[in-house]
Amino acid sequence: MKKTSISYKTSNLLIENLKKQENIEVLKKENFISSLFGKKKYADVYFHSGNLDEKSIENIKNSKITIVNSFASMNYIIAKTKISYEKIKVIYPSINVEYKKPKEVKIKLCEELNIDPKTKLILFTAKNFKTSGVKEFLDICSSITYSDFKIIIAGEQKQISALQFQLPKYQNLQDKIILLENYKNIDELFLASDIFLLPTYNKTFSSNILKAMYCKCVVFLSIDNDAKEVVDVFASMDSPTDPSIAFKIDAVLLDKNELKKIKKENKKLAKEFELEANLNKMNFILENI
Repeated sequence: MKKTSISYKTSNLLIENLKKQENIEVLKKENFISSLFGKKKYADVYFHSGNLDEKSIENIKNSKITIVNSFASMNYIIAKTKISYEKIKVIYPSINVEYKKPKEVKIKLCEELNIDPKTKLILFTAKNFKTSGVKEFLDICSSITYSDFKIIIAGEQKQISALQFQLPKYQNLQDKIILLENYKNIDELFLASDIFLLPTYNKTFSSNILKAMYCKCVVFLSIDNDAKEVVDVFASMDSPTDPSIAFKIDAVLLDKNELKKIKKENKKLAKEFELEANLNKMNFILENI
């Protein structure tokens, strides 16, 4: 069997599952001797992520196909390298969530946190709280007029500890904020929540947006992030400090039918990016190299 070689900067769910296929081999990194005297080898398929440095450009120009996770990234690469559109493909991040009925998960979580299951939950979670807009998140939540909601902020202990110094500024949210350190099953927080708000400054595609949509959350995202490509105008924030978002959240929370409608639509769209679906897309690309 002829194998297709792949290379990448950073692995992801799709790559790890591709590596299990018999028709895939990972291009071995050159050692010092082979790099001096051997002919430089390039992978058939290069998965690009991160900065577009000289080594990345070299891999892009010499691979048969380059895979990126957003059209913004694709257009930037084409502008910088002048490669043809045929040599670059977009596959959005993969979703691999054990889906459970959100209502059942919420009841269980509310029992654990000792809150009323009818209370609406607004979630924030990220690796880097500051660049992901935790301050902006709290500012927006401070302006929400809907009364029966709780805020769940989940992250690593270091991030939560640093955040606690900022909380005294938000007196009107004191009885609404729930901080969860190193929570074991983050997926269940997405399933239990009603809204996922991410006023991030980060450009790199936030896979949490797709996960939230898959788990039937209403999402709001700043247009600085490449994941803006999968959300509609209503869910888009002009900036991380967009003053209109609190009004939009109020409108959704006050209209149960609209809330259910958006949740259902988000789940339907996000299903297109399930791991199995992305593997099928990837294998179709491999067959047509």
